[in-house]
Amino acid sequence: MMCEPWEKLALSIIARKDEARLPLLRDCFVAQHVSSEEIKEVLSWIEEFKKEVMYTIESLSAKGVLLPKELRSFIEDPIRHLSKKLFIYSHDLLRDKYDLREFEKKCVAAIRTSLRTNMRSVYESWVFLAIIGEIAQRNNVDMIYPEHRYILIERTGRQRGGNIPPNLIIHLHGKGLVSFFLEAPRPISWEDSRDLNRAWKLYVALRPDIMVYSGLTTDIVELSANPPIKQPDVIIEVKELEDWFVRSREIRGPFARSISAEEWRDRWIRGLWSGLADVLGVSSPEAAYEKAKERKGIRLNETQIVVLYAKVYRPKRLYLISRKKVPVDIRNELENNDVYVVDDVNFERDKLREVAEYLEDIASYKSTSYVPVYIDVRKFKSLHEIAMLLGFDTSKTLEALIDFAWTHREMLQKEVRSKYMDEDN
Repeated sequence: MMCEPWEKLALSIIARKDEARLPLLRDCFVAQHVSSEEIKEVLSWIEEFKKEVMYTIESLSAKGVLLPKELRSFIEDPIRHLSKKLFIYSHDLLRDKYDLREFEKKCVAAIRTSLRTNMRSVYESWVFLAIIGEIAQRNNVDMIYPEHRYILIERTGRQRGGNIPPNLIIHLHGKGLVSFFLEAPRPISWEDSRDLNRAWKLYVALRPDIMVYSGLTTDIVELSANPPIKQPDVIIEVKELEDWFVRSREIRGPFARSISAEEWRDRWIRGLWSGLADVLGVSSPEAAYEKAKERKGIRLNETQIVVLYAKVYRPKRLYLISRKKVPVDIRNELENNDVYVVDDVNFERDKLREVAEYLEDIASYKSTSYVPVYIDVRKFKSLHEIAMLLGFDTSKTLEALIDFAWTHREMLQKEVRSKYMDEDN
């Protein structure tokens, strides 16, 4: 798109109060503040993500993938998405709320935040789908949850019932089930003050990228536990930036405010601060609290945050997946704290094989007595007709057929081989 300098265009629009040209201003602003190299990278990531979506849908015989509204908009048209972020600012400019420099500062911040957030979401979602795809390469896999057979990347409104449901549960035939939760520890709905007191712990819960559970896990809320989340078997933390380890961020929640004596007696709060004490290298939770008060909050680097996840949630294994190579000193620091580093992944699914194999190993039939089996509708109708002739319901007839097949498995094996060898020929 050919644009005149955005400042010149903005002055013309302001002088004429020409609201009709505000979309052009937004588009030109984005074009002049996002380089062609950045756009090329964005489109490349989106293309890799789309390929993984198609592969995973095919692997699980899923109907599709449901994305958060924000991410869906970004993937459909990233330039248009960034332009939409400037909608309110452009109208405020027309009303003389900002001068050009204030307008530019706010718009650049909005663009950069949106780019950074959505690129992170694209890569994190790619990693999730690629792990599923890698598992599907070597296993006969069925999708157990959600029942509507859309893979859930988004969590919008899914915790209104007071629980935290999974994004996906898969069945590895002969091995068991594995349940996946993306960005899951977050507030649940509440109705009165007593509910709020119980749910408050989830407002301050740390939020790893992906939590994985062996077996059938349909809710991870355990408000009486320490922390108030069912202990995960695996945590997967994803880092898309090349220099992620030099970055830091403020950890909010209980670290950013004074704590009462009653809260200190709460096992969850004390456990959280114990984990922080380990990360900060101080002797006790109280010492960590005093250090936090001195700093008026807690700012941790990304390496410390990953270690804190391990200390607080105590998974059997925590994987750090990095798109780029991790420096040796950072790798050593993480591995010394029982974090498994898988780096230089880029968009190569096979580099996630180690993670996929471990998830295959933890698959189990824990917490379930039944596993759905998907068969062709015509075959199901035939099964139902057999059941009607025998005077049984369909499920009992199927169980009887399975028992008969197991008893006569050697004869059945010969029949099946003969049938399918003839068909192949």
